[in-house]
Amino acid sequence: MEQKLAIITGADGGMGMEITRAVASAGYKIIMACRDSQLAEPKRQLLMQETGNTALEIVSLDLSSLSSVASFANILLQRGEVIALLMNNAGTMETARTITEDGLERTVSVNYVGPYLLTRKLLPLMGEGSRIVNMVSCTYAIGKLDFPDFFLRGKKGAFWRIPIYSNTKLALTLFTIALAERVKEKGIVVNAADPGIVSTKIITMHMWFDPLTDVFFRPFIRTPRQGAATAVSLLLNEEAGQRTGTLNVSCHPKVLSEKYTHHVQMKELWDKTEEIVAKWL
Repeated sequence: MEQKLAIITGADGGMGMEITRAVASAGYKIIMACRDSQLAEPKRQLLMQETGNTALEIVSLDLSSLSSVASFANILLQRGEVIALLMNNAGTMETARTITEDGLERTVSVNYVGPYLLTRKLLPLMGEGSRIVNMVSCTYAIGKLDFPDFFLRGKKGAFWRIPIYSNTKLALTLFTIALAERVKEKGIVVNAADPGIVSTKIITMHMWFDPLTDVFFRPFIRTPRQGAATAVSLLLNEEAGQRTGTLNVSCHPKVLSEKYTHHVQMKELWDKTEEIVAKWL
């Protein structure tokens, strides 16, 4: 039987490794979409050894560059293989404002516009039974979308990494809900996973409040494996394949209020993002 194909972004990170391990153990052929192929290679070797699945391939992907996202997607479109699973896992929380070659704030590109473009370009390779999972965060609840500042600067006013990160996670949550509705008839399911507060590189960034944050949150901090569990269940559990457009926490769907399911800026966000990625589609 031919192995089904899974694409996992940030597959060499903390949670990315755990997700890749679970999907590889389930027998999928995997493309590990990683920014640095050389750094990812020893992790690929380790995962192949651990799972006995040798169908793991690294393909370079830099979500802070829309041309890199388009090139990555074009490689897959040329191959023409059906995609069973797309896991938009990669994320960043920048420590200073950086503007990308596309004129986007870097956190916004990596956490939202890059995954948006990647997903949009790969949709022709998906069909009945394909699953898309977006890694969000509980911080979506404090997110705000001020246009055009959101795309250009992450937020209105001075740089502050936590609100910018939260804004990108709100955008990705709204994308999940909107996309689920649009691809429902094709039999593709789209869901979001909130991993909780996970001990990964993102939360240890050597800024003044980190030791304080660490002490306060330590009892709530999950290991990468615990954090990855919700995404893994959305990718692999039979029951999870029956729902779409949901946000999931601790492996269960969370009831979202109208504020999110019919967010006043959902269509505007979609339209503005389409304008940004149009030249790459």
